[in-house]
Amino acid sequence: MVQPDDWFDLDDGSAPTCAVEGGVEAAVPVEGVRGKLTAKAPLAKLVWFKTGGAADWLFEPVDLDDLKAFMERLDGNLPVMALGLGSNMIIRDGGVPGVVVRLGKPFAGVSVTGETTLQCGGGASGILVASTARDAGIAGLEFLRGIPGTVGGFVRMNGGAYGREVADILVDCDVILPDGEMVTLPASDLQYSYRHSALLEGAVVVSARFEGTPGDPEAIGAEMDRIAEARENSQPLRTKTGGSTFKNPEGGKAWQLVDEAGCRGLKLGGAQVSEKHTNFLINTGDATSADIEGLGELVRDKVKAHSGVALEWEIQRVGRP
Repeated sequence: MVQPDDWFDLDDGSAPTCAVEGGVEAAVPVEGVRGKLTAKAPLAKLVWFKTGGAADWLFEPVDLDDLKAFMERLDGNLPVMALGLGSNMIIRDGGVPGVVVRLGKPFAGVSVTGETTLQCGGGASGILVASTARDAGIAGLEFLRGIPGTVGGFVRMNGGAYGREVADILVDCDVILPDGEMVTLPASDLQYSYRHSALLEGAVVVSARFEGTPGDPEAIGAEMDRIAEARENSQPLRTKTGGSTFKNPEGGKAWQLVDEAGCRGLKLGGAQVSEKHTNFLINTGDATSADIEGLGELVRDKVKAHSGVALEWEIQRVGRP
């Protein structure tokens, strides 16, 4: 089964038929579940694009033991997808089969565990991680201020910005496998490359250790402010968007290729290529996920025709069309 993390090796960058496959008939354990388990749960409100269908099941565990027990009882019989802030994702209009796991406040903590080490919950935001590091005088994590997402997503996709990526700072991570077993994986086991890891499909990252270097809190804060200002000036932050749409090709910039292909402001249905930053797609108000994904494919076609470069999606596209 091809999953989003396999596209790096197996896909040509075009849209798969369904990035998360599976049925809804398998039994979902209810007895003994302490977290919130919702059938046919709408997901549009949980993602930045504000589009898409429902999850067959949405599980919001109350703590680590609750998640482990739930995954053990699933025993790999249904596909599982973790959902963070929903900032780099298109939920297709047909919804997501299987179980979507959303890590809330119980998984959102960040603490300093050594002179230059942070312990971060899988649901912790990049801003919280960077701010905690700043206050502790730990440098090297400022770039997380510029990534709208959570630790679990950063670890899975080797999130990066402003010249740095998670592969530069990750020591190890705690992961719950589809059968409920929890393992600790060193960074080397994830085989990181550009926006890609070898993390098993259906595994949920529940925590991670990041390592920085000693630094001056004032200088760290100044760098975080610079990153925040750069994002504000260059990206359409106050729109319904999903972050960077395409991976930067070797030796090039995706936004520049899109712009040179004449796609700035290009529209399809309620979706539009941002006028402010051409590697961002936006929902102008009434877009469907099909509009957004279709516009992305149209942009890829135009870029290929103009420059010969086949852009690859960076945004994850999951669920049924």
